[in-house]
Amino acid sequence: MLNKRPYLLNALYEWIVDSGETPYLIVAVTGDDVVVPRDRVENGKIVLNISPTAVRNLLVDQAGISFDGRFSGQSWRVSAPMGSVSAIYSRESGDGMMFDIEQKPEQKAEAKAVAGSDKEADQAAVSQRQEKDPSPTRTATDATAKPKSPKGHLKVIK
Repeated sequence: MLNKRPYLLNALYEWIVDSGETPYLIVAVTGDDVVVPRDRVENGKIVLNISPTAVRNLLVDQAGISFDGRFSGQSWRVSAPMGSVSAIYSRESGDGMMFDIEQKPEQKAEAKAVAGSDKEADQAAVSQRQEKDPSPTRTATDATAKPKSPKGHLKVIK
């Protein structure tokens, strides 16, 4: 049976974009097969804005995710294996989904020591990102609407 993660990522990406919100991706930088600007990596993870206005040539398939993006004015071809994608969520609402990281055999022993902290760290990263970078587009109807919870609603999928 095919891996369901790329299908879920594509569906959530489309849903977030169609809702007029900004899709963010959390990727675990676990090895050389993850090609991202290393100076943007914090605690072994990187948060990427994958909105249509931020990236070009976005490809999500069974092997992984890749796109062309700019970081501090420098062009990058970003790529990561599907197993290193740990979450996709909306910057504005925090709605999205978390995934378990698929680790290489040599990383599994090391990961058992910090297994619980990764999911908590991802949820904290979503909350911190929302606090630092709130939605810049608010309308008059938004001002009267009930404020959304700053805590994300991510769900772990195995």
